[in-house]
Amino acid sequence: MNYSKGQAVALLILRISIGWHFLYEGASKLLTPGWSSRSYLLDSKGFLSGFFAWIANNEAVLKTADLLNAWGLTLIGLALVLGLFNRLATMAGIFLLLLYYLSHPAWIGLEYLFPSEGNYFIVNKNVVEIFALLILFYFPSVHVLGLGRFFKKSD
Repeated sequence: MNYSKGQAVALLILRISIGWHFLYEGASKLLTPGWSSRSYLLDSKGFLSGFFAWIANNEAVLKTADLLNAWGLTLIGLALVLGLFNRLATMAGIFLLLLYYLSHPAWIGLEYLFPSEGNYFIVNKNVVEIFALLILFYFPSVHVLGLGRFFKKSD
């Protein structure tokens, strides 16, 4: 794809900043002894709250979900920062963010134990980041700056 210099820089900044967000979130979970998503999952609201409670209350499933979550965030973030496997990384990121949204939807009347950064109605930061990842899926920037440009099929 041919982008103007401004478009290329904007896409690159978007990719790296989202990548950093994922990488840091994942690494902080991996490096925090005893970290668990149990309380977050038990605080779930909405039509899938039973599913998230089941994960939280099943020790083996919870350990697996925590491991997949922490490593998934880390690897997605690393791929985005380095500019590798753009389509895979963006789709995996969208999947994780969708799970986070479905666990804690921004709907009227739902209140959570964890404080939010603002007041949301339907659209929250997860939804915004999902759409940003969709932009990166359809307008990749790995050919501008990224290791993916060295691999013909990495995107």
